[in-house]
Amino acid sequence: MAAAVAGGGLTGWAERSALRCGGGVAAGGPVPGRLRFVFYGRVSTEDWQDPAMSRVRQREQAGALVRGHGQIVAEFFDVGLTRKLAWACRPQSAALVAQLADPDRGWDAVVVGEYERAFYGSQYAAMAPLLEHYGVQLWMPEAGGRVDYHSEHDEKTMTMLGLSSKREITRTSIRVRTAMAVQTREQGRYLGGRPPYGYRLADAGPHPNKAHAAWGRRARRLDPDPSTAPTVRWIFAQRLAGHSVARIARALNEAGVPCPSAADPGRNTHRTGAGWTLSAVTTILENPRYTGRQVWNRQRTDSELVDPANVTLGHKSVQRWNLPDGWVISSRPAHPALVSEDDFIAAQDVSAARGPVPHDKPVLRRYLLAGLLACGLCGRRMESAWSKGKPAYRCRHGRTSAMAPDPARPKNAYIREDKLVAHLPALHLLLTTPATRARRRTRAGADVTPAPSPAEVIGYLREQEITLAWNPASAALQARGTQTAKTITVKAS
Repeated sequence: MAAAVAGGGLTGWAERSALRCGGGVAAGGPVPGRLRFVFYGRVSTEDWQDPAMSRVRQREQAGALVRGHGQIVAEFFDVGLTRKLAWACRPQSAALVAQLADPDRGWDAVVVGEYERAFYGSQYAAMAPLLEHYGVQLWMPEAGGRVDYHSEHDEKTMTMLGLSSKREITRTSIRVRTAMAVQTREQGRYLGGRPPYGYRLADAGPHPNKAHAAWGRRARRLDPDPSTAPTVRWIFAQRLAGHSVARIARALNEAGVPCPSAADPGRNTHRTGAGWTLSAVTTILENPRYTGRQVWNRQRTDSELVDPANVTLGHKSVQRWNLPDGWVISSRPAHPALVSEDDFIAAQDVSAARGPVPHDKPVLRRYLLAGLLACGLCGRRMESAWSKGKPAYRCRHGRTSAMAPDPARPKNAYIREDKLVAHLPALHLLLTTPATRARRRTRAGADVTPAPSPAEVIGYLREQEITLAWNPASAALQARGTQTAKTITVKAS
């Protein structure tokens, strides 16, 4: 009887069942030759790395790791993206994640050629539970093969690698920024980027770095552009004479002077080149490089959460302007000046005078309906405008101060904010459903629905993505939501 039981019974049946069912991905590890892998890789920039060669190298490293355990049947490879982006924010990794829930996805495990190509900071901690939930293994060279999601040793290793990856980025950033600051301040070196309007790039001899010079790279410097430098000098002269930015832009357009994007269309394919704008003139007047000094760090890159409600999406980069005390300025002139330093500083003082605002009683200009109001005649978003000490909104139907007025253009539309705010409770009553109004009555403990405050109505409009259109001809305020085609009209005379 004992011999009959040996090799049989419940234990033997369970082992035979695992083989019949094609097991082999259980806790005991993968069965050689049966796993189907998907390869994931990434290359950060196309300027300093060849994406094709980087992909091949990472793929070969991944192939060597899984050799004898299965084969790579698909791949996802992101190009030109930083590791700081979360998986959901990279197109290829996001596509990989989208396939996880599909039982017919055709693969059982993910293999990565290098840790830094896939994970940064705490990204592994965010992805591991998801991969484990769908029964997908993760293989990495740093783990010697399969990562054990339940192993404290593997978890510590992945955490350490994430911190190391983050430290590498931070250290590189500090080193590069320090070097650029020194090169600007001490050498006045041109550090790349498009030349400002009024300048063109000229050869400045062999590259200061001997290795780069050996590869044939040349240094560059800024030289005045004969066709555009006189325009820059004229703009500064007009500003110093007391003319407004709008008048300068309008004079340039009337004289037919090509705007910066039209003068250099090759670098401005994303712009129309239709004419000078107020921002184009202002940008020139605020650029300190026209003094002949090299200036760096006028802008900085801040890191912010993509979505504060979902920290797993990681961070995004946001460009912001630095104040002049944060600029790095060359200790000596680096290229020919188009305006003297004294004249540049004087031009900034002219642009700083922005109207008769008393210093003892500063006015806080706050527009409740900013971004919510459109013109009922032309459909353009109405501009916020201060009128007689009160907030108001206007639409000039496409006209700007940089262009001469068109006689056929409709008359400017104006409406004061208080005229519209008075009708917001009625607007809210027409937009909300009876069920919503009943809930408001219940919360207030009243027999009738209490009138909402303007702040509540505005919050409701923004939450429901409802826009308002003001029609001056009919003195009507019209609302339309993105979730519904319902349109209501309220008289706002």
